[in-house]
Amino acid sequence: MLKICLRLLLRLVYRVEVTGLDNYQNAGKRVLIVANHTSFLDPLLLGVFLPDDITFAINTHISQRWWLKPFLGLSKVFPMDPTHPLSLKDLIHHLENDTRTVIFPEGRISVTGALMKVYDGTGMVADKTQATILPIRIAGAQYTHFSKLHNVVRLRLFPKISIHISKPTHISAPPEIKGKDRRAYCGQLLTDIMSNMMFDTSHYQQAIFTSILDAQKIHGAKHIIAEDTDRSSLNYNSLITRTIVLGNALKKITTIGENIGVFLPNSSKTLLTILGLQLHHRVPAMLNYSTGSANIISACHTAQIKTVISSHRFIELGNLQAEAEQLSQHCQLVYLEDLAPNISRFDKLIGFLKAKTTDFWYNAKNFDPNTPAVVLFTSGSEGTPKGVVLSHANILGNLKQLEACISFNAKDVVLNFLPMFHSFGFTVGTILPTISGMRTFYYPSPLHFSVIPEIAYEVHATIMFGTNTFFAAYAKKAHAYDFFNLRYVVAGAEKLQESTRQIWADKFGIRILEGYGATETSPITSVNTPLHHKSGTVGRFLPRMSYELEAIDGITDGGQLHVSGPNIMLGYILPSNPGQLVPPESSYGKGWHDTGDIVHVDHEGFISIRGRSKRFAKVGGEMVSLVAVEQLAINAWPEAHHAAVSIADAKKGEQIILVTTHKDATINDLMTASPGVNNICLPKKIIVVESVPVLMTGKVNYPAVTELAKSQ
Repeated sequence: MLKICLRLLLRLVYRVEVTGLDNYQNAGKRVLIVANHTSFLDPLLLGVFLPDDITFAINTHISQRWWLKPFLGLSKVFPMDPTHPLSLKDLIHHLENDTRTVIFPEGRISVTGALMKVYDGTGMVADKTQATILPIRIAGAQYTHFSKLHNVVRLRLFPKISIHISKPTHISAPPEIKGKDRRAYCGQLLTDIMSNMMFDTSHYQQAIFTSILDAQKIHGAKHIIAEDTDRSSLNYNSLITRTIVLGNALKKITTIGENIGVFLPNSSKTLLTILGLQLHHRVPAMLNYSTGSANIISACHTAQIKTVISSHRFIELGNLQAEAEQLSQHCQLVYLEDLAPNISRFDKLIGFLKAKTTDFWYNAKNFDPNTPAVVLFTSGSEGTPKGVVLSHANILGNLKQLEACISFNAKDVVLNFLPMFHSFGFTVGTILPTISGMRTFYYPSPLHFSVIPEIAYEVHATIMFGTNTFFAAYAKKAHAYDFFNLRYVVAGAEKLQESTRQIWADKFGIRILEGYGATETSPITSVNTPLHHKSGTVGRFLPRMSYELEAIDGITDGGQLHVSGPNIMLGYILPSNPGQLVPPESSYGKGWHDTGDIVHVDHEGFISIRGRSKRFAKVGGEMVSLVAVEQLAINAWPEAHHAAVSIADAKKGEQIILVTTHKDATINDLMTASPGVNNICLPKKIIVVESVPVLMTGKVNYPAVTELAKSQ
């Protein structure tokens, strides 16, 4: 009777919703129920809403608290210490009697709002007993005053709580793995099960604007979300209001489903433009203003862009008058400053009222999450730029995959200097903080090496995303205290050099987390995290990603990586077939993407990049990695910048040319720095330059380097 009364009370107060009860019924008799731990309410919630009599394996110290004892009396309690071997043995014997037992594998209530350390012991118990594992996610309780997130998130009296019961699964380690290795292996499997559960139960099958409305309800309408160099800040209320107002203005000059060029820098106004277009089913196509007018016009032709949104001020400050003039001959250029006078006070009033009443007029079901959200363009490093079309579900899915591995909170401040036309800058630097309650400071260029450390210091940045090139440059210019507040520094887009990793560790006391991805994967494929980190790798695959390694002749330690998952693009728009979407497909089937990268995956799931398949030279019939050649140069001259390319050779098929900024570079010095290196891995010629050509995204401009090598 007490259980029924508590169930009615909790449903009344917290509107508790339980999903997946059929999974509970199908789990069998010997079941280990694993749940995330969000608050002191968790045992009560599971005890009241799960059917049958279940046992709770609870930390001994917690089970002794006087105020919890009356609620624990509703179920059987198995006090245990997850770090003590005898407690685990007792739990194993208990499960062997075919019981349904709940355990919180984290061993404590989360103080981050995300998954914390999962103890190996729980995985070992599941392995020893061969019990069915039933993952359960409790969501919403972290916003109650019973959580440990005071001063981290906005706590509320009666937030909605949901209990998601996932499909039952099992843990099984190979028989050859024994002892401590087996325990660690089972612990890792359980961590992956929990991470997959967190992703599977997240809301990513919706529009980006819907996620922003959800974030407003969680963090509050007055929570500041964005700021730029104009020092004008946006809270959720003003963000939504201005998105509606600007979206209504853009709606009048565009059509549904049309690709609209966005020729703007990193700023709050660019964010409003993107969201305003998406609100009315227009697709922002982010134009790379650093590639020159020919590539910009080519991108417009490929995506059949007729209208481009820009700014007079941006054109003037960026000295882009020539590009704008060329662009205007092929598209209609619409300037934000020219739109402003046409927005009346009545339009602003309508926007204000609609922002306050989204619950009444905004219907999330009208937005198909699998429709295009953005068109991004490849950098053109392999020829003419092609369009990559990402859906709302691709982008949000990728961010929810990341959130299942790394904790973010509303106290974080992101310094986003990566341009929004770059997938890293768009998805992770812009959309992630906007839907997660983090404040973002938008800076228009990553190339201001002296300014950005000062900005990080001024705005108290806690998170930065960037590339090795940029981080190496900032480290040289920054004061040792400029990055005092940083929690996460995440590097991608190019290999993180050991010298960069070391200077950040020595000078700032910060460990850079290296990740890997591509525009086609929205962009994150893998990342090192505080929980799972291995230097020299790009981390482990994100939840619910599958991979295959295609064998490549001449390469024994790795294969060409093919991936599939919820973050794989909708498809390409190719210059040879403008405006037509070509869905992803590889030799492994539809929905798979061939990354073109040669990688090695170790037994723990960590990925090491060997190089791009197109960045291998065939010298005398043998495959030579150009990345490996660059590494030789880095070993010899760590302070310089290097790029290796291959050009045709009449005798050996191809020859390797090394372009470097080290003034006295010689092949003999290169050999001395790497004793025992095979001569075939040495460059045929070394070209010394003042600077190696670099794209605005931080990557080496290899086409320009190749042309330089040919000219020499």
